[in-house]
Amino acid sequence: MPASSPLMSTYLPQPVAFSHGDGVWLFDTQGRRYLDALSGIAVNTLGHNHPRLVAALREQVGRIIHASNLFESPLQKQLAARLTGLSGMTNVFFCNSGLEANEAAIKIARLYGHQRGIDRPEIVVYERAFHGRSLATLSATGNEKVQKGFEPLVEGFVRVPFNDAAALRRVGAERPNVVAVFLEAIQGEGGIHRARAEYLQEARRLCDERGWLLMIDEVQCGTGRTGRWFAHQWAGVVPDVMPLAKGLGSGVPIGAVVAHGAAAGVFKPGNHGTTFGGNPLAMRAGLTTLDVMEEEGLLDSARTVGDGLFETLRRELGAHAGVVDIRGQGLMIGIELDRPAGELVARALERGVVLNVTAERVVRLLPPLIFRSEHAAQLVDVLVPLIRDLLDRPQARAA
Repeated sequence: MPASSPLMSTYLPQPVAFSHGDGVWLFDTQGRRYLDALSGIAVNTLGHNHPRLVAALREQVGRIIHASNLFESPLQKQLAARLTGLSGMTNVFFCNSGLEANEAAIKIARLYGHQRGIDRPEIVVYERAFHGRSLATLSATGNEKVQKGFEPLVEGFVRVPFNDAAALRRVGAERPNVVAVFLEAIQGEGGIHRARAEYLQEARRLCDERGWLLMIDEVQCGTGRTGRWFAHQWAGVVPDVMPLAKGLGSGVPIGAVVAHGAAAGVFKPGNHGTTFGGNPLAMRAGLTTLDVMEEEGLLDSARTVGDGLFETLRRELGAHAGVVDIRGQGLMIGIELDRPAGELVARALERGVVLNVTAERVVRLLPPLIFRSEHAAQLVDVLVPLIRDLLDRPQARAA
């Protein structure tokens, strides 16, 4: 960002500005078209300019946008009923973002601990995790790079390796103040690492045994991205707390915390709140998103198109020595390379594709759920040669 910019330099944006979008396509201010394989970081579930969403939002803006949570909200109740029905859980608190949803989950866990007589409750969190950038969610995050400079961090978190059941059992034996286990069903920012089904099942068993809350962060991997409504459903478990955001509103800011069991009754009036959260515009966006997903079969499509894209990438790149791993589920795929891959973002833009690199070496693909096989083929045609070219070049030697 130039020094003269009125914006704080919290990002280093690519030199492209998008003026509009249509379906899986974005168009910049120069009129150039781009295939969107990022969907605003798993946000634009229905792609761009979906006629059903546009019509619903226009109608809602003409009725009411905001009134506050001091009054009844029929749309909140409707969306909450949809989410509890899809998840098998009990009730919902609406907010504005994934960070806020995760912050609320942390507050539920702490209040739950205090209600059980634990003065300094602890929450199990994970290496490589990412839960947000507030001080509490930053402290729960497993990335020293994003924590640096914001110390002292919030206490009360116990960190363990991902997918290590023995480490989780040791925490249960050694830390009497633990009240919750907090993990992502798929670590998105951490490099597209899936929680194994058997690990989620063991975590559920331990939480039941010890009276802990199982809190599964579905902010990035939820809302149909993996081919199920929520990624943890592949393991056949039900969490006590489930933060949601990103794709739930198809671009309209929204967050939600879905609770169940003992967690559903923790918050009482005055314990938590929000000014903008749950406003009618966001609720209409969420309801329309779920309607369109069901009517257009987007869960099945995410699974089948994602499986096809995954297999093609494995076939085209899996044997290359520089490819460490290709992993993910549905339309959430990561290609880990043996070297930094950040340059691929700009090179893909030059070829008309929007994508992302996370954890320095993982090419992250999060296309809209309206992606079809022909779009996946176009993505492969651009991406595979770019990755091969990067990997075929000699790596610079460390000084």
